[in-house]
Amino acid sequence: MAATPSPPASVHVDVVSDVVCPWCFIGKRRLELATALTPDIAVKVNWRPYFLNPWIPREGIDRQTYIETKFGSVERYHVIAERVAAVAAMEGLLYASDKISRQPNTLDCHRLILWSRSVTDPGRMKQRLMELYFSEGADLTDPKTLIEAALACDMDGDLVRRLLASDADVDRIEGEANSAREAGIDGVPTFIFGGGIIVTGAQSPEYLASAITRAAGRTAQVQA
Repeated sequence: MAATPSPPASVHVDVVSDVVCPWCFIGKRRLELATALTPDIAVKVNWRPYFLNPWIPREGIDRQTYIETKFGSVERYHVIAERVAAVAAMEGLLYASDKISRQPNTLDCHRLILWSRSVTDPGRMKQRLMELYFSEGADLTDPKTLIEAALACDMDGDLVRRLLASDADVDRIEGEANSAREAGIDGVPTFIFGGGIIVTGAQSPEYLASAITRAAGRTAQVQA
């Protein structure tokens, strides 16, 4: 009797991140490169919400006010931004911080990512929101911007407009983001591979690929 073939290796990855975190922007690309380095392992990604700046009001604030409050001065921020832009460029990403004029509260962005699950890969929505913010300087506090992002990801614009105007899933997103902090996550991106291997920061694709492989091995041992 022929041996029963083993099921393909698979790994579930939870990614705790925020759409206005530049290292999350870079980390997402590096995770994609890592999955390309592990083609024999099926990787399922779950995007979990996090508020990088939980003190930002729902309507957002002026970008310069944000920079001066968080970094102390525009000059200090520019030094950091130049480094981030250089790293992003190495990954084929455009980090155009000079285009950003408003610092958003990201609650509605996370709601949109959640709702996109019923239509598309939520990673696609997350990518679009990050591109709008980091590369195009779009105002993510503007419902029109979010609706346009939804349409670009094949969502129903009228439905999204109604949902954004409601309190749908506000408690859920806030609860999940708060739970991440209560669990000790104070830096993003944080990757959780297979429920047990935790990697913090936008590590190299090779490092993330190693974590995927280790998590797949653990899963295989449990299933054996």
